[in-house]
Amino acid sequence: MNSTKPEPQAQNRADTFKLLAAGAIVLTALVAFYVFANHSLLVRVIGLLAAAGAAATIALKTERGAETLEFIQGARTELRKVVWPTRAETTQTTLIVIAMVVIMGLMLWLFDILLFWLVRLVTG
Repeated sequence: MNSTKPEPQAQNRADTFKLLAAGAIVLTALVAFYVFANHSLLVRVIGLLAAAGAAATIALKTERGAETLEFIQGARTELRKVVWPTRAETTQTTLIVIAMVVIMGLMLWLFDILLFWLVRLVTG
């Protein structure tokens, strides 16, 4: 059988190696960030961001990274399908919620006063 797909065990080893390499890059960048504390902060941050980008690129080349990227792309697609409310709808809904909170607060306050009055009536 001649297949272009690598064996699953070999793929897992390659993915593990890639993830370890990405982690090593990030760890090395963090250590370098603090070791070179006497250098410009801008240069250190740019180096840290470049290392994080390289590590992310390597991590995305794994099977799990490809699945994660596919999930993110699907989520973005679904987010574009959302119909967001207009400013007027948002304002109306907010005012309705505020009004209901005030009404329920008044009702509960009146109920509390009634119960307090009944307890005082019963206990003397």
